[in-house]
Amino acid sequence: SKFSVVFSKVSTGSYKRQVYEVPSGKQLVDQAVIDRITWATWTSVLGDEVIGIWSRHAEKADVNCACVSHSGINLVTGDDFGMVKLFDFPCPEKFVRTCFCMVTATNTVDIMVLSCFSRRHTIEVFSSLNL
Repeated sequence: SKFSVVFSKVSTGSYKRQVYEVPSGKQLVDQAVIDRITWATWTSVLGDEVIGIWSRHAEKADVNCACVSHSGINLVTGDDFGMVKLFDFPCPEKFVRTCFCMVTATNTVDIMVLSCFSRRHTIEVFSSLNL
């Protein structure tokens, strides 16, 4: 394997992030070590890197899903209001304006960036709706 250690990050129902070693399942609790991990993918709505996705009036359950592009420079989110929003990644500042926003339908429950050439060009997004 090209990785010496593999980690998995999960978000709990109480809005906490937890990191585990794979395949041992041992929870990693040293924040300094966690902060140095470079994630191969990002699908979490929690963390300092995505604070900006939350609007002033958002409740914790409003943003349902997120996905960082393969290039690592864009983040797409889906929310309870059917909005699919594009942000620069990371977006650690509160209340960041979106680069792009579109309405799909109510309650976007899953999202995936299929391809992203740049935010000024083509962004192909797969959105799964809870209809």
